[in-house]
Amino acid sequence: MIYLVRHGQTEFNRLDRFQGHGDSPLTELGVRQAQAYANLLAEQVRDPAGWRILASPLGRTRGTAEVIAKRLGLPVETEPRLIEVTLGDWDGRVRSELRSQYPDAFSPGGWVTAPGGETYEAMTARISDWFADLPDEPDRRIIAVSHGVTGRVVRGVYASLGREASDAQRAPQDAIFRLKDGSIRRLECEPVS
Repeated sequence: MIYLVRHGQTEFNRLDRFQGHGDSPLTELGVRQAQAYANLLAEQVRDPAGWRILASPLGRTRGTAEVIAKRLGLPVETEPRLIEVTLGDWDGRVRSELRSQYPDAFSPGGWVTAPGGETYEAMTARISDWFADLPDEPDRRIIAVSHGVTGRVVRGVYASLGREASDAQRAPQDAIFRLKDGSIRRLECEPVS
């Protein structure tokens, strides 16, 4: 089983900037979202023995994972393959400005083709590689703390979705996803404001 978590809101999220491999700190709301994730996971994972928390190496995911880890009494392990897609030259840039300047770079599903950015195929390959290294179910006990685009690709690879269907998935910061026995279930967190 995998519980898939997106990091809490960041300053760049609030400002509608692409983050990619760049980073910005969690906002106060982002910290409260991380606490809501931790509360929900504590209900789901009643006995954390044998569970692992894997987080992207970026600060926003590490910060979110640390809140969860404190609640569950588990260490956080860094997993580089869970890092967000890089948008190359566009990391840190304002989304709406780029969309108006380069409309053809944005697919209908949301994938962005940016100069120096990671391709969908490369990202799918690294996520597939990550899955191949995980234990098989039912021995898989993972809490994966990642990102919006990465989370969509993780769910897409898990469910064998095509690119458009994978891109079209939501990437909430008020819910987590449980990947178990070939199915994906959205679990809602307690509301925070």
